[in-house]
Amino acid sequence: MGTVFPDSMDVPSTGKENPTVQRLEELDAGALFVLKSKGSWLHCGYHLTTSIVAPVIFSLPFALALLGWVYGILCLAFAALVTFYSYNLLSLVLEHHAQLGKRQLRFRDMATDILGPRWGKYLVGPLQFAICYGAVIGGSLLGGQCLKFVYLLYKPNGGMQLYQFIMIFGAVLLIFAQLPSFHSLRHINLGSLVLCFAYSACAVAGSIHIGNSRNAPVKDYSINGSEVNHVFGAINAISIIATAYGCGIIPEIQATIAPPVKGKMFKGLCICFTVILMTYFSVAVSGYWAFGNHTQSSILNNFMDDNQKPLLPTWFLLTTNIFALLQLSAITVTYMQPTNELFEKWFANPKMGQFSTRNIVPRVISRSLSVITAIVFAAMLPFFGDIMALFGAFGIIPLDFILPMVFYNATFKPSKQSFIFWGNTLIAVVSTALAAVGAVASVRQMVLDAKTYSLFANM
Repeated sequence: MGTVFPDSMDVPSTGKENPTVQRLEELDAGALFVLKSKGSWLHCGYHLTTSIVAPVIFSLPFALALLGWVYGILCLAFAALVTFYSYNLLSLVLEHHAQLGKRQLRFRDMATDILGPRWGKYLVGPLQFAICYGAVIGGSLLGGQCLKFVYLLYKPNGGMQLYQFIMIFGAVLLIFAQLPSFHSLRHINLGSLVLCFAYSACAVAGSIHIGNSRNAPVKDYSINGSEVNHVFGAINAISIIATAYGCGIIPEIQATIAPPVKGKMFKGLCICFTVILMTYFSVAVSGYWAFGNHTQSSILNNFMDDNQKPLLPTWFLLTTNIFALLQLSAITVTYMQPTNELFEKWFANPKMGQFSTRNIVPRVISRSLSVITAIVFAAMLPFFGDIMALFGAFGIIPLDFILPMVFYNATFKPSKQSFIFWGNTLIAVVSTALAAVGAVASVRQMVLDAKTYSLFANM
C-alpha cells in the first residue's frame, strides 16, 4: 500500500526545511498578500473541504441512477481513491521543492518549474483561471437559484425573476470579496465544513422519510433509456462524480500553510476526505434508495411532487436550502482567491503595505469589477451549467487527474519498471480519454438543451 499511496515520508529529504528560503522581497504582491503562509494543517483541511464538498452532492443520487447500484458505488469509491492519491502526489511534489529551497505557491509556478515556462503561461495558468472564475459564475447562479427556491416556497406566484436573486447573492459576494487573503477565510471555511454536514444530513433525512412514506415512488433500480442513452448517461454520471471530487487549487491551498509544510497537507487531506466519505456516500445511497430511476438531477427536486407541492415540511426545505446557500457563498469566495491573487500581482505594489491606500484602492476596484462581471454572466447565462460541464472536461480533469501524475513522474523520476510509474501513467492516459469523451458528451448536451437557451431566462 505504501507504493500506491506514498506519504510524506517517501520524499527524500535534503535537510531541515528552511522557512525563509523564499525571502519576502522575492515574492510578488499576489503571493505576498493573498497567499500568506500563516495557516495550520487544520486550516488547510477547512479550505480543502470547502473547495471540494459542495451542493453538487445533491446530484450524486442521479449519478447512481445512471450507473446502477454496483457500478455507481464502485465509481464513487474509485474516484475517492484516485483523487486522494492525486492530491497527495501534488502535495509531495510541493513539499519536495520546498525542501530544495524553492517553495511553489501556485499551480502555474509548478508547471513553469517542472515542465517549462510555456506550460505555466499558456496552458495551466489560463486553465486554472477559467475553472476558478467559472466556479465564481456558477456559484453566483446557484446562489440565485437557491434564493429563488426559498422565495417560491412562500410565494408560489411571485413575480421576481432569477436575475434579481443573482444580484442579491452578488451583493453579499461583493462584501466577502474584500477579505484580504486566503488565510482570512479560515473561520468562514470552518463554518462551511459544518454546513456540509448540515445540508447532507437534511438530504439523507428527507430521502429516508419520503422513501418510507405513502408518497414514495415504486422503487425501480433499472437504468432507463436505450443503449445509446445508457452510454451517454454513464459518461454524464462519471462527469458528475469527477466534478464532485474536483478542486483545481491544491497548490494555492498548500501555499497558505506556515512553514515547515512537511506532512501538514496530508493531515488536511485526511480531514477533507473524512467529510467526503461521511457525506457523499450517505446522500448518494439514501437518495437512490428512496427514488430509484425516478431520481432527478438534484435530489432536492424529488422533495417536490409533480405539481411542485412539497413532500416535506416547508421549514425543512427552507432550512436545507439556507444551509446550501450559506455554503455556496463560502465556496464562491474560496474560488475567487486565485483570481484575486492574479489581480493583486498585476495592480498592487509589494514594496508598500498591504493596507496602504496605494494597494487598497486597486484591490477594491479590481475585486468589485470581478464580482460584478461574474454576476452579469450568471444572470445572462442561466444555462451556464452546460458550459461549465465542457470547461470541467477540459480543465478539472487535466488539473486534478493528469498533471499531478506528470508532475510526480517528472520530479521523482520513478523507475519505468516500477508500479508507481505505470500506475501514474495509466491514470493520466485514462483521464485524458475521459476528458475527450466528456467534452463530446458536454457538447451533445448543449445541443440538446439549445432550444431552451435564452439570455436572462427565468429558469
